[in-house]
Amino acid sequence: MFESLFSSVSADTSITFPALLAALGTAFVLGIAISLVYMKTHKTKTPSHSFALTLVMLPVVVTVIILLVGSNIARAFSLAGAFSIIRFRSAPGDAKDITYVLFTMAVGLAAGMGFLLYAAVITAALCVMMLVLEIAGYGRSKGTVKMLKITVPENLDFKNAFDEVIQKYVITSKLQRIKTADLGSLYELVYSVTMNDSINEKDFIDELRCRNGNLNITLILDAPLGEF
Repeated sequence: MFESLFSSVSADTSITFPALLAALGTAFVLGIAISLVYMKTHKTKTPSHSFALTLVMLPVVVTVIILLVGSNIARAFSLAGAFSIIRFRSAPGDAKDITYVLFTMAVGLAAGMGFLLYAAVITAALCVMMLVLEIAGYGRSKGTVKMLKITVPENLDFKNAFDEVIQKYVITSKLQRIKTADLGSLYELVYSVTMNDSINEKDFIDELRCRNGNLNITLILDAPLGEF
């Protein structure tokens, strides 16, 4: 039965059914391994469920595409034209997520071309490298980037009003945005600040309140990149 289903494919691309199962199975297993490493090295305790599933399926999808294309140039151009009409819409992600996407695509490409051992070796090597770099903390910032919003009255000269307190509690800071509020009677200052995890946020906010007339102060601990 299976031979009849895949007989036309085998005649054109010289793919046997056992070879097809081996390629798809290898891509799936290696995708699971990459996904597990991603969840282990993710910067938050709750990694994206959808992205983890994507890392599992992406090598399989790439393998299927490579198997379908084979050495047929016309088929390759047809698939390129079909995929060119697809448009993806997603929020900006971590740069490390893009690395994982390229990683899984490379593994799927190797599996689809029949280099199963090569795919397994590069998966093992790169997964070990990612784990070692994560454990070593390579390139990791000394603190956590947070968003600080300070509301000040219009009669307050805010240019240097908070510099002393900010320098006392944060590693680096940058004023990102100034906007008016309440019909111009208030100003809202938005800073991006890098703070050590050992800093007491309550003490930091209390000292700021003493300088802004006890108006609203917001410290966002895990601010999205788009907010800045």
